[in-house]
Amino acid sequence: MAEIRAEMVANVWKVVAAEGASVSDGDTLVILASMKMEIPVLAEGSGTLTRLAVAEGDVIQEGDLIAVIE
Repeated sequence: MAEIRAEMVANVWKVVAAEGASVSDGDTLVILASMKMEIPVLAEGSGTLTRLAVAEGDVIQEGDLIAVIE
């Protein structure tokens, strides 16, 4: 199981993957926006995206859970 957590304060600009989807290492899960930059959040392993803890428009803080891959 891999928990993907935010590395910075940012806005969730776009959700790319859906819960229940199969993902591969390096797939884009969500795109964050911070300081006029778009930052992709990538899968850190292959498996099933069992939990997506953010939605478009959310403001996340450093350390917040973004997704869980099992």
